[in-house]
Amino acid sequence: MVVNGFVNVVISNIERRYGLTSTETGTVASCYDIASVLCLIPISYFGGLGCKPRYLGIGVFIMGVGSLVFALPHFTSGSYDYGGENDGLLCDVSVNGTETCTSGPNLQNYRFVFFLGQLLHGAGATPLYTLGVTYLDENLPLRSSSMYIGIFYAFAIVGPAIGYLAGGAFLDIYVDFNSVDSSSVKITPDSPRWVGAWWVGFLITAALAFIVAFPLGGFPTSLPGSSQYRQEREKEVYKRKTEETPKETEQKGIKSKLLMIWNSVKVLLTNPTFMFLNLAAACEGNILAGFATFTPKFIEAQFSLQSSMAAQFVGYAAIPAGGGGTFLGGYLVKKFNLRVRGIIRLCLGVTIPCVFFCLVFLVHCDNVPFAGVNIKYGEHPSNATLRFLGEFETSRCNNDCDCAVDNYMPVCGIDNVMYYSPCHAGCRISDTQKDPEVYNNCSCVTHDTNVKQEYMATEGKCKGACNLLPLFMPIFALVMLCTFTASMPALSATLRCVPQQERSFALGIQWIIARCLGSIPGPILFGKIIDLTCLLWQKKCTEDGSCFFYDNKQMSYNLLAVSLCGKTLSSVFFLLALLLYKQSSSDTDSVEKSPADDKNTNKLSIKNNTNSVDTLTTSVNDEIFMTNSRGDVNDNRPNPLVKNNVNSDLDSKNNYSESKYITDDGEYVTEM
Repeated sequence: MVVNGFVNVVISNIERRYGLTSTETGTVASCYDIASVLCLIPISYFGGLGCKPRYLGIGVFIMGVGSLVFALPHFTSGSYDYGGENDGLLCDVSVNGTETCTSGPNLQNYRFVFFLGQLLHGAGATPLYTLGVTYLDENLPLRSSSMYIGIFYAFAIVGPAIGYLAGGAFLDIYVDFNSVDSSSVKITPDSPRWVGAWWVGFLITAALAFIVAFPLGGFPTSLPGSSQYRQEREKEVYKRKTEETPKETEQKGIKSKLLMIWNSVKVLLTNPTFMFLNLAAACEGNILAGFATFTPKFIEAQFSLQSSMAAQFVGYAAIPAGGGGTFLGGYLVKKFNLRVRGIIRLCLGVTIPCVFFCLVFLVHCDNVPFAGVNIKYGEHPSNATLRFLGEFETSRCNNDCDCAVDNYMPVCGIDNVMYYSPCHAGCRISDTQKDPEVYNNCSCVTHDTNVKQEYMATEGKCKGACNLLPLFMPIFALVMLCTFTASMPALSATLRCVPQQERSFALGIQWIIARCLGSIPGPILFGKIIDLTCLLWQKKCTEDGSCFFYDNKQMSYNLLAVSLCGKTLSSVFFLLALLLYKQSSSDTDSVEKSPADDKNTNKLSIKNNTNSVDTLTTSVNDEIFMTNSRGDVNDNRPNPLVKNNVNSDLDSKNNYSESKYITDDGEYVTEM
């Protein structure tokens, strides 16, 4: 969904605008999945018994309302105050007073509005990924359903990717462009004080959701021809010792619907393949949710990029890797006609290489020298070792300047050291006619006194010499490609290893497990480990605000540890799901064919000729042979999908052979 793309891309701007920490914005992202968990059981169970398209339409409408709520803080929090032009930012030794607390309005409470917006997003999206998937699976042929579900999930990935690209473009527009003349704004997107128009995308998605909701709710409960597809799917249900199902319990009229739900839960929780697929989904969900939320922020901090540019880089990687990987997974299942075992092998085969691709987080950029944070005042970067100094320090060179810490406006000195503000650099003169603004008479900036300098510091952060982004992005795209290639086949295996009548409920259970153990704690965990790498916090009286400066090396190592653990556990769970899988009794005699034998699979031939008329007319059932490409007989049992009223009243004067078979799309074809 585009909503997820917009939420993730504006995280750093929301932190800056409302003084939030990464842990708090991670909680905002997690609210989406919290709502999903709360709504999953009633929606997946009762929605599975009712009209699925109607639930889908209502869900999309609720998502539109959530987008409006998420954009609401922009219209109620007033104009953004970025500090003004040189408002107390220069060193003034004539000022001699005690700094007072001027924190302004407490905007941090707007996090609760963001919580509500994301809760509505999650509640509205719940039917899409449970009822929507089962609606496709029930109304499409067995061999084609994986590809179409893959297309569905590919668009679910392309949507956020578009959100990254469009959201990044909106961030280049000033946040209050609707109420303030942009030409009067004295800061640019390069400034760490810049906040872009983060709210525009949510208004667009709200409008689109309202447009789509009503026609989506008008689809029928079942599409024509869906009954025969449901019969074919029953062959791959996980084999149980007892064949009694909650549906049979309902037919006996012994238990209530509450008991039916409990029986359904027992059926699913005692299915080991289903449960290990759920645990693998939880590991994948933890990593995906964390990456989706904080990858733009990570790239912004590591490679010293604007937030808009970082978001667009993620979008460029997400479209081919996420969308292509999701579609590729569905295509491979269809191309090779994979059964449950083959599907899980595919998931395992793409997850194991992903463990090694996660080593991309060893690629990191060194921090720029920051006076008072990782280098002492007066030290030159070429002669000093960067290390965290603890509390933010000042020096004798700026002690008399009475610098305020609530005005963060970093400048880069000609000594390649970054300073908190012009005041902390000891600068007394500014030239506002230059772009970027330049400063002179800076007492803290180390320089050659024998050489006359045109300026001593410039506005903005120092640019690092790191050029590792072209190395990082392709490998990170491979991580995403492998992850999304496994996602759709894993879902297909989940649907096929549970009874037909339990599939909507099974997806609901899977969502609960995957979100409670994965995508709910994921953004919070990632936000916390990013906060732990913060070296300089925004100060608001007695409270900390957002982070100004991170330890790049430690941030990379933290993300490496989390991603390696998640991918390793995911591989182990896929392996256990494969080892513990048992086929249904109705399918134990059928052989899982190799890709080389797959070209003529599922071909049902009925050979009728004049020499076999007597046999055919006296048989109770027609003899049906399942043949593969070598002509071997695999099964001679009557197939329930082929009608047994084959016309055996053949003209004895004509010798001919008639073949009937089921195509990949479920069509009956007769060959003469």
